[in-house]
Amino acid sequence: MAETPQSPAPARRFDPLTAVAVVFFLMAVAFAAAPAINAGPATLAGLLLLVGLAGVACLGLFVLRSTLEPAADAEPGAERLVEALAEPAALAGADGRIHASNGAWRGVLGDGPRLPKGGASAASLFSALGAARRGETAHATLRAAGVDHAADISPVGTRRFLVRLRPAAPEPLALPAGALEVLTAAAGAKAPPPKVLDAFAAASPFGAALLEGEDPFNAVIVEANPALAGMAGPYSRGQAFGDLIEAASRQDAAQRMAQGAEGALEVRLSRDPSKIAHLYLSRTGGRWVAYLVDVSDQKQMELQLAQSQKMQAIGQLAGGVAHDFNNLLTAILMQLDSLAARHPVGDPSYEGLNEIRQTSNRAADLVRKLLAFSRKQTVQREILELGELISEFEVLLRRVLSEDVTVDTEYGRDLPHVRVDRGQLETAVMNLAVNARDAVRAYGGTTVRIRTARVSESEAAALGYAGAQGDQAMIEVSDDGPGIAPEVLDKIFDPFFTTKPVGEGTGLGLATVYGIVKQSDGWIAVASKPGQGSAFRIFLPVYAPPAGVAAPTPLIKPKTVARDLSGAGRILFVEDEDAVRGVAARLLRARGYEVIEAASGEEALELAELHAGEIDLMISDVVMPGMQGPDLLKQARQYLAGAPVMFISGYAEAEFSNLLEGEDNISFLPKPIDIKTLAERVKQELNKAA
Repeated sequence: MAETPQSPAPARRFDPLTAVAVVFFLMAVAFAAAPAINAGPATLAGLLLLVGLAGVACLGLFVLRSTLEPAADAEPGAERLVEALAEPAALAGADGRIHASNGAWRGVLGDGPRLPKGGASAASLFSALGAARRGETAHATLRAAGVDHAADISPVGTRRFLVRLRPAAPEPLALPAGALEVLTAAAGAKAPPPKVLDAFAAASPFGAALLEGEDPFNAVIVEANPALAGMAGPYSRGQAFGDLIEAASRQDAAQRMAQGAEGALEVRLSRDPSKIAHLYLSRTGGRWVAYLVDVSDQKQMELQLAQSQKMQAIGQLAGGVAHDFNNLLTAILMQLDSLAARHPVGDPSYEGLNEIRQTSNRAADLVRKLLAFSRKQTVQREILELGELISEFEVLLRRVLSEDVTVDTEYGRDLPHVRVDRGQLETAVMNLAVNARDAVRAYGGTTVRIRTARVSESEAAALGYAGAQGDQAMIEVSDDGPGIAPEVLDKIFDPFFTTKPVGEGTGLGLATVYGIVKQSDGWIAVASKPGQGSAFRIFLPVYAPPAGVAAPTPLIKPKTVARDLSGAGRILFVEDEDAVRGVAARLLRARGYEVIEAASGEEALELAELHAGEIDLMISDVVMPGMQGPDLLKQARQYLAGAPVMFISGYAEAEFSNLLEGEDNISFLPKPIDIKTLAERVKQELNKAA
């Protein structure tokens, strides 16, 4: 086993009283020996004089050496700990000479060689040093530059004292536990770990505190760093540490600690319960060391990430549900077209069929909202002037909002162009305006305001879009209603979340707005305070035409409608949903087309090879079991001889457009589809190919 290092014996030091006694003893010996050596009076006097001079010389040499050399028990480790103490501190001898001091001491009392004393403070210091020699922690007054400083004096070893200045406080501060053991550790021996806040903890950016007591939450604060006050607010020494933590959070943390929880305890601070901190506790001897780390920003990021993941998951679910529901709606709408041909106006069944059609259209609108929320709606973007867009839409908006609500519009100057889907943006503004109308009615307000403006990057950041890059086009819809409660502000864009009474809201209005704005590469921000109304701001990137190309004038293209829906040609219709494929093929045949049906991609490929060069148009679903629509096109293109291909799907075109890169003569028709729309598009595609 390795030997335990032994502390060296303390060095012998010169004692003036002992030296004087030795000189007198030698003189007495010389005087007594004089008769024995027959020394005369002159010889005896000379001998005594020589002994006295030798003694005085030795005394002087020892005193000089004692003054110039450092004390043997002023260990380097003790000096380092004195330097690390936060309060002014010095290591002094029994004669008042200072052997070591820290920067705080020198800043207050200077770098004098001795403890300052004068007048009444001299008696105070003498009395305190006497008490310290007896092993007590004494208190004294040190006078420097006419100012009295209260000091605590603690014994260190047998002839050294730790002197610390203390601030004006009702009670003197006790020396931190463990400090004396460190100061008196022998040279070469391993000192025990310090039990005071070291320089690192004192200067750290997180809160640190030394606590005394059995229970850390009821323990009192002995010492703390400045960062703790910055986090938890003002406190006083001797105050219970648990007072800095919010009551419910403190109880929960204490319970988890009692159950043996390890690592960080998550707590909320009494000063501001919205602030979240991680509490780390460590037991050292009879005291606790507590560290508080502010993790509010980290928790906010975690919540935002969780919200984003939740929205993404719900979006995927909504997109899948919408796809399947669109297939069912397509079958319903086409069957209605078939029945309507046999039950025209005046037939007893006509009213019932019309109600079914209206209900189906409402269901289709609900599906469009789901797709808009999941950002999987088919987008048909065009370049629009922001002011003209809102101005044209304002006429319809005033009809939707009741007469008891005033619509106040404000158009800014130099309004930019934006590249968006007109229908989607109108839907977003309409949803915001309807919500504002309902809020105004409930609160007794009167006005819904719509404002458009071009804002700079810095202005957008100040209005809630911190990530803005370049100028933004802003549409603001605000009201003077009751505002939004802070506890629900983070949930308003969640699907199916609503604060309206049962039966008055679906909870999809703001979720739809959120999806539309995101799909348009924009941002939506909310500013609301209870009792002060709400303001929803949509930010859209300003459209910048390529260099050297003037911004195009927005045009509204008239929709081309085929009057005669009959035609001729061979169509390969590929659809895995039997209800959709069967009724669509039957209705197309009724309009003069020859339809070849295929229930899968593999079957369609065989039929395309069988009728190679004879197919005029292929209509295919995108998502099917086995071979997908884009894969079918790539393999069947050699048999189609340049015939146009039309994809139909409940998903958005953007979901698979990257799979069709390099393909020509491709079109897309989103579900749900009625037979009129399908027949119009079929005739348009065949006419283009002719």
